[in-house]
Amino acid sequence: MDKVLEFLLPPAKSTIAGQVDGLFIFILAVSAVLLVGISFAIIYFSWKYKRRSEQDTTPVITHNTKLEVAWSVIPLILVMIVFGWGFTGYMNMRTVPTDAYEIRVVGKSWLWEFHYENGTVSVNELHVPANRPVNLVMSSNDVIHSFYIPDYRVKRDVLPNRYSNVWFEAMETGESVIFCTEYCGRAHSNMIATVTAHSESDFENWLATANVIDESLSPVELGKELIAKNGCNACHSVDGSRMVGPSYKGSWMAERELEDGSVVTVDANYLRESILEPNAKIGAGYDPVMPSYQGLLSDREIDAIIEYIKTID
Repeated sequence: MDKVLEFLLPPAKSTIAGQVDGLFIFILAVSAVLLVGISFAIIYFSWKYKRRSEQDTTPVITHNTKLEVAWSVIPLILVMIVFGWGFTGYMNMRTVPTDAYEIRVVGKSWLWEFHYENGTVSVNELHVPANRPVNLVMSSNDVIHSFYIPDYRVKRDVLPNRYSNVWFEAMETGESVIFCTEYCGRAHSNMIATVTAHSESDFENWLATANVIDESLSPVELGKELIAKNGCNACHSVDGSRMVGPSYKGSWMAERELEDGSVVTVDANYLRESILEPNAKIGAGYDPVMPSYQGLLSDREIDAIIEYIKTID
């Protein structure tokens, strides 16, 4: 059975995963039995009652009380089992434990922001303590997204102008993938993040050091790291290829036409404005979809990103 589960399902890493998988296997098993049974019955009766001569006639059967009761009661019982099992699981998934650690999640095109209780903010990297309930309070800054962690068996739509929530408890330390499962635009498939479950002490250490800049990195190295960490590569290429946003390659001090027909020079002021107020000046041929990094990046981090972009030619 374990081999079958490994083949059909991703690893089960949360406390709710066993209940979800159990219901899935039950429905799968019942469906398989019904498929085999009905297929066998069709083949058997097709052979048994096939016409062998012109004189063969099919007998008229008005009803069979036992058979009619059986095909009404048995499906009813199965449906009630699935309903009860599913409703119990749903209520467990919707009832947040009182001791859950709360994290704010913001969905943007095309990245996830995670805001922690101590003010730490991470982008596309969710960090949680293992063996402790975690409640995600989620909203969207633009369109509908959907937050999905297959390993934890949790999925919830993330909507603009309202909050939704989902909770889970990781049973072990390790990393899993987060997907957006609601089509949200051209770079929807790039809206991928990770969730890392830590031991309680490691999680506290991460919170204390997450926003600390590595002083050993040069501004260019730091800028390169920040661009990868903040999901900029999902929309901007470094090789000149066209993506959702303009490529970084050869952009420094280049002339860029804007959608209103004016032309600007891609200098430090323009890059800084594009990071903090991305919709202030939209490049010609591009959509105004970049989220603002206001409050997410310090002045030093913005300077480092600019220094890195200068080197991409």
